[in-house]
Amino acid sequence: MSEVWAADVVVIGGGTAGFGAAVAAGRLGLDVILVEGSAKVGGVMAFCPGMPWGAAYPNDAIIGGLMEELTERLGAMDPPAAEKRPCTLANFGPEIQYDHDLATVAMFQMLEEAGVRVHVNTTAVAPVMQGNRIIAVDVFDRHGRHQIEAKFVLDCSGDGDISAKAGVPYSVGDAEGNVMGVTLSFQMVGAEWEQVFAEDDPYFTRFAAKGIDEGRLHPDLAQLYLMRGFHKDTVFCNSVVIRNVDGTDSRAVAAATQEGRRRCMELAAFLRADVPGFEAARMVYLGPTVGVRETRKLEGVYQVTGDDLRAGRKFADGIVCCDNPIDDVMRGEEMTHDAIVGQGDYYRIPFRSLVPREVENLMFAGRIICADPEAFASVRGMPQCMAMGQAVGTAAAMAFAEEIDVQDISTSALVALLQAQGVNGLGEDAL
Repeated sequence: MSEVWAADVVVIGGGTAGFGAAVAAGRLGLDVILVEGSAKVGGVMAFCPGMPWGAAYPNDAIIGGLMEELTERLGAMDPPAAEKRPCTLANFGPEIQYDHDLATVAMFQMLEEAGVRVHVNTTAVAPVMQGNRIIAVDVFDRHGRHQIEAKFVLDCSGDGDISAKAGVPYSVGDAEGNVMGVTLSFQMVGAEWEQVFAEDDPYFTRFAAKGIDEGRLHPDLAQLYLMRGFHKDTVFCNSVVIRNVDGTDSRAVAAATQEGRRRCMELAAFLRADVPGFEAARMVYLGPTVGVRETRKLEGVYQVTGDDLRAGRKFADGIVCCDNPIDDVMRGEEMTHDAIVGQGDYYRIPFRSLVPREVENLMFAGRIICADPEAFASVRGMPQCMAMGQAVGTAAAMAFAEEIDVQDISTSALVALLQAQGVNGLGEDAL
């Protein structure tokens, strides 16, 4: 073993959830180490450039907290690097479009200001257990194996490897084990927006059907997800979905990525040849790997369900609001964007769904939340993941100060702290 590091909190994963957790805990005075396997923070927003922050405005009101602060930082740049836009897709509310490079810079700055020690290109591989507590996490970087001793562990990894190895039960996919498809995205630059989006067909179904009938597009491309990018005459293409991929299997992910590259190249050529406005456009920002939506869902104190969402439940321990549709990406044969709450309504994600039943100093956030398959297809938006992270980071500071287990945290006190941090729609407050 090369080195042993010590911290109050170790955050596993630097996506939007891990970013929220690390910044929140650091601002509350904890010594935080953030471990991220890639070279950047931001998760999917960093390696799928152009991915909008959808679900940031449930009931057309910002969720607040770190999501609002990051958006305001970007919007205050000259020229502005983020703005609120309507979503053209069915049942989605307004979203935030942004310059992904400047967003990543701003996130690194916020981590730095919070005193977080960021370890990129570093992979967490195993917890070191003592009874029902994680006393350290083994990690690897280019120099070899290291160990991080920490009072609390926040698993924001997206796959829940550390939590699973710590003994937290989990499920994968739906009742048959089907998981959402993975996606490889890219952008087209030099496209003429006025021509590209001239037709009243947000999924470009007429063009897609032609490409499929002629054998030039894969049959799963019956709906094309083409959206205006942040910068003028850029189009974000999030259409290429590969189904039935085990996101925890690196070989399966590599094979899916290569298949995705082939389909992206075919789609880019088709757009240039057949869709008006793309004639002079070219592909950029082809993702280095597929974006994985769904792997493990960990077992928490409470499993949030589709019925909870349909009822618009405002849980007393709710830590973020959401009204996202059931955005189920090809677990079966189709895409769905079915509204889950009525117009003007929303639900809250409960903190209990981020807390395991037994491991005393572990919490998790992001797409490893304890949720049934239907609810998961709605709660997984990046703004909600960032807010989940903010909640567990804040909760870790509470547990550290009071020297208590995470299961004993006062949820009413946590909600009050989050409200003080500017998170909207919690407690007795409505959006």
